[in-house]
Amino acid sequence: MRTLLPAQGGTAQLGNPYLNIGIFLAFVVVTLLIVYRVSRSATTASDYYAAGSSFTGPQNGVAISGDYLSAASFLGIAGAIAVNGYDGFLYSIGFLVAWLTALLLVAELLRNVGRFTLGDVLAFRMKQRPVRAAAAVSTLVVSFFYLLAQMAGAGGLISLLLGIGNTPGTIFDGQSIVIALVGLVMIVYVLYGGMRGTTWVQIIKATLLVIGAAVMTVWVLGLYGFNLSALLGAANEGSATNLLNAGNQYGKTITSRIDFLSLAVALVLGTAGLPHVLMRFYTVPTAKEARRSVNWAIWIIGIFYLFTLVIGYGAAALVPANLLSSKNVNDAAPLLAFELGGTILLGVVSAIAFATILAVVAGLTITAAASFAHDVYASVLKEGKPEPGSEVKVARRTALVVGAVAVLGGILANGQNVAFLVALAFAVAASANLPTLLYSLFWKKFNTTGAMFSIYGGLVSCVVLIIFSPVVSGSATAIFGADTDFSIFPLSNPGIVSIPLSFLLGIVGTLIGANKGTPEEREEHERKAAEMEVRSMTGAGSSNTASVH
Repeated sequence: MRTLLPAQGGTAQLGNPYLNIGIFLAFVVVTLLIVYRVSRSATTASDYYAAGSSFTGPQNGVAISGDYLSAASFLGIAGAIAVNGYDGFLYSIGFLVAWLTALLLVAELLRNVGRFTLGDVLAFRMKQRPVRAAAAVSTLVVSFFYLLAQMAGAGGLISLLLGIGNTPGTIFDGQSIVIALVGLVMIVYVLYGGMRGTTWVQIIKATLLVIGAAVMTVWVLGLYGFNLSALLGAANEGSATNLLNAGNQYGKTITSRIDFLSLAVALVLGTAGLPHVLMRFYTVPTAKEARRSVNWAIWIIGIFYLFTLVIGYGAAALVPANLLSSKNVNDAAPLLAFELGGTILLGVVSAIAFATILAVVAGLTITAAASFAHDVYASVLKEGKPEPGSEVKVARRTALVVGAVAVLGGILANGQNVAFLVALAFAVAASANLPTLLYSLFWKKFNTTGAMFSIYGGLVSCVVLIIFSPVVSGSATAIFGADTDFSIFPLSNPGIVSIPLSFLLGIVGTLIGANKGTPEEREEHERKAAEMEVRSMTGAGSSNTASVH
């Protein structure tokens, strides 16, 4: 049995830190060269935001899976399964089932109606300025919550691989400095690569991630004669809790059961409202290719989540019990890699995990930057007439700001379970974006007032409930710890409250605004609604579609 190596400051460290850094730097150098090579022509807004809609369905499907299989999927879910068993696997189920919502209700219709961002769809038949501003605010908030998860995953890996300690809530410790370096590399991807470069990074990263997870899965199953039952039994024997039963995390109290239901609602509905996932549908030339993208993504993501089941239970079975707990739950996959293949496999798996974080953060950052530059700067401030080239410049400057905020937020969130943090982002996306998007696509009477009520109502209610929940204060795992307690909302995930509330507010706002405006404006709204229905279903007249599909 391999053992941990001591490191300075009493922080446990795995393997050879120089080898770990070397493999990671090799990935960064190779991908930066690729980004530079493929992105030299990214001068127009279409190139920077949507890669000129030049990717095929399979290519985009792999990139979507790369965007979606974040640190939460590889580090968080594997760790949750290793510590909580069945309850941890529920994250995998929720994340996968969510794609059915995206496939059946959103992907093709969104591709036909929009051009670059979520705001394009919502503003198609609404008043441009308020709706685009609201869509940009929502996109920035969702991206921020998602970025927290990725940076928290980076902090945990750094602690494990380099033996660098962390003082929660502080700025100038070792982990915080390295998180800042990770953020800097990500900003370089976005500044110079745009969507084209970011997409190729996602494709490379997704391929490596699936291959790495497959190798670990086959290796673990091979140790138990490719008998899944034997693996599950060994994992259960080595655990203090019954990993084969439900309820280790979400079944002990009434509140925890309601919390699980809230989590499930957020996971299943959140994907169809994630701006960085929705934006990927614009990188293909037709709605048909958008649909193919989702089909490819579902297969890749589904197979990967089966791998996480084996990796999670493999960590529970093979990693010494004293090395893995709820406090370092994100370390399960790297710890398992070290147990299986020693320093070399650990270095490879850790490099893949870092690549996962970098690629997803780059995708989130370009989405946030595009939303601000396209929806706020070009459409609201410049009233749709920005100076040539200025929109891309603003997007790049926005990426710098988003990257800085992501680094600071990641330092504060360091140590949280990354799968749980992503679930919060899903709750915000499902609360602020999904109701408005569905109403815009399927309800002809939906109007600007309804959109404002739905977006801001869902967003504010969700964020406020998170702030006053046990996630932020009042519990041992809270961001501010147990000593600071201002939590008054009992659930960790607010989706069960904020999502229905957003749907309801959309209806209320629509009824309130039904008679606003002149008769000519109401007639124009009806005409736009009819045009949107035809375009969403057929692609006729789409900004990105050369022919009808």
